[in-house]
Amino acid sequence: MLSRTPRPAKAKPEARENGPPRHVAIIMDGNARWAQERGLSKQAGYRAGTENLRPLLQCFAERGVKYVTLFAFSTENWKRPKREINPLLRLIGRVIDKELQALHESGVRLVHIGSLAPLSDDLRQRVERAIEITKDNDALTVCVAFNYGSRAEIVDAARRALNAGVSPDELTEETFEGYLSTAGLPDPDLVIRTAGEMRLSNFLLWQAAYAEFYATPLYWPDFDEAQIDRALEAYSQRVRRFGGSNNGNSNGAGANGKHA
Repeated sequence: MLSRTPRPAKAKPEARENGPPRHVAIIMDGNARWAQERGLSKQAGYRAGTENLRPLLQCFAERGVKYVTLFAFSTENWKRPKREINPLLRLIGRVIDKELQALHESGVRLVHIGSLAPLSDDLRQRVERAIEITKDNDALTVCVAFNYGSRAEIVDAARRALNAGVSPDELTEETFEGYLSTAGLPDPDLVIRTAGEMRLSNFLLWQAAYAEFYATPLYWPDFDEAQIDRALEAYSQRVRRFGGSNNGNSNGAGANGKHA
């Protein structure tokens, strides 16, 4: 699990033409709808979604992405029926058992944001073991947001800053970032959401302030290597100005390709 100790401030972003995004965050939506359209159970949709992960992670790594954050389970997802949640939790354990060794051998570092407290002791220990085993890998960092909600994260960060004795006069954006659960990770450059939805759904609200957003109508199990290339190509066409102008020209194309 990521340390809660404040980290050094991140460098301020500068406007630039885009190479590959360093950090891609993904809202993996549409597993249940994918299954429903095929007359399958929701559990079958979740299985299909998890089976899609390893080849796509390899694809991102091959294209120069160094960090991928996956929105696996939100704090709001506990509102779902237990008959839907319990198989999903069992699936997480099976995915760890099946994929951990291959991910480790591929140089993947696993980290977690959110709270593991609601998990059974056995599942929590398996997650923590996976994090420990892969902690020194550096080919690709995969951050799993499980039982995660961004508003709760921001409130918790404020509490930690207060408990640490940070005074209002000392509190800056850079200081505050050190108390977030993502401390030590770069902010996402690109947020991808599948299944046609056009919202962040309480995901990385602070960190994604200047991220580019890419939405596709495809359900997550259908999101493949060709779709990654489309998303990265769309990202490469954006001009990221972080609130500034493009070479001093206020008429330059903005991040969405329109004039600012």
